[in-house]
Order: sequence, then C-alpha cells, then structure tokens
Amino acid sequence: MLRSLYSGISGMKNFQTKLDVIGNNIANVNTYGFKKGRTTFSDLISQTTAGATAPNGTQGGINAKQVGLGAQVASIDTIHTQGSMQTTGRVLDLAISGEGYFEVKDANGASFYTRTGNFYFDGNRNIVNSSGQTLSIEGDAIIPADAQSFSIGTDGKISYVDADGVLQEGGQIQMFTFQNPEGLDKAGGNTFQVSGNSGPATQTFAGEEGSGSINSGYLEMSNVDLSEEFTEMIVAQRGFQSNTKIITTSDEILQELVNLKR
Repeated sequence: MLRSLYSGISGMKNFQTKLDVIGNNIANVNTYGFKKGRTTFSDLISQTTAGATAPNGTQGGINAKQVGLGAQVASIDTIHTQGSMQTTGRVLDLAISGEGYFEVKDANGASFYTRTGNFYFDGNRNIVNSSGQTLSIEGDAIIPADAQSFSIGTDGKISYVDADGVLQEGGQIQMFTFQNPEGLDKAGGNTFQVSGNSGPATQTFAGEEGSGSINSGYLEMSNVDLSEEFTEMIVAQRGFQSNTKIITTSDEILQELVNLKR
C-alpha cells in the first residue's frame, strides 16, 4: 500500500487532537484562572531507501534518500502565562499578580494548587473554594461572624475588626511555587497537582522567594486569546482537509493500478 495513505491518517489524527485542545480552550474562555493548552507536532521515523556516502578523492558525497512516514503529537503544553484581572470589589476574590499558586486541601488532606481565587466562608467560617476545598492559611484564620469588617493585604495577611472595634490578625495565606509549573497535572475544578516533572511544591508567602502579590477584590481571567484560537482552528481545519485530500488522491492512484488488469 502507498505510504501516503498512512501519513494522511496520522495527520488527520493529529489535527483532530489539536481541534480537541482548541475546543477546550474556547469552552474555558471565561473560566477564572484557566490556563490554555497548546499542541505541537513532530515527524515520525523516516524510511531510508539509500544511505549517505562520504566524499572521497575522486567523487563528492551523496546525501541519504529518506521517505517520511507521517507525523505525531509531540506535546500538549499548558501555558501558564498571566491572565488579565477583573475587578469585583469582593474581599474574598483574590488574584495573584506574578508567580505562585494557592493551595487548597480536600476532606482527605490531599493538596491541590490553583490560580482561581473566588473563595467563600463555609459554615465553620473556614475559607474554601467553590468545591469546598479549604484554603491553606498559616496561623489563626478564623474570622468571627460578628467581625465588623475584614481585609486581605497584598502579602496575604488577613486582618479584621472584631465586635469591640479592635483590629485583630487572622493568619496569612500560604503561597506555593514550582521549579517547572508547566509540568503540573490538571486535576479538574481549576486545580493542579504535583507531577513527576513539576518538582515539589515550595511553600512561601506572597512577595517572597519569587512569588507574586495577592490582590483582594480582583479575579484572574482565563489567558485564552479568542483571536488566536480561531486562527489556530482555521489552520487545524485546513490541515485536516489537506490530509483527507492525500488519502483520496492515494485511493485514486490505487484504483488506477487495479484497473490495469481488466
């Protein structure tokens, strides 16, 4: 069979994967803290029909003759660039300006990391995300229900005015950094988990050891650029279409070969 048939099939599969990634990006264009994906390709092995020869005293060298056997998905990257910030005016809406992640823990104590900062109080006055996972805070983090007001500084320190009008400290939000943030695994619910290639989580505080500052009253938007995604969609669509043309053209050639014997 013609090599071009299988090359076309591999190309179609790759562009389908690219479209899957683009579709997910567009679906999450308004997801707070979402980090977009990107697909890259590489060629498969090449079949050598004639090897290279070195030059000698009487004749020049000859390059190898190789026929490529298609393409493969080289990587599906998560792009951790900063998203734009949206003003909300709500104290428990937190956006990180710069590097770093919030840590949230589930009921089993498992750690997850996120850039999504829409937090809430639960029935015990713990600060949790929309999935009920608890935000990691150092120190006494309980803000009493009868507090007159509370605030969160750019360094993550929580303070509140109690019922008697006295300013109190309420702990400090922990931040975490990684040697390779792009190596984190997506765990759903706008969270990430440590992987074998992300490096361990390093605990710090906002503004320390390369971590960014915390902005209360803001949320980080998705870093998806719709104009870029639609352009990549066109490229993927035309690439898929071109590979189908390779297959139909190869089929026509095979049909001509079959028709030689009538």
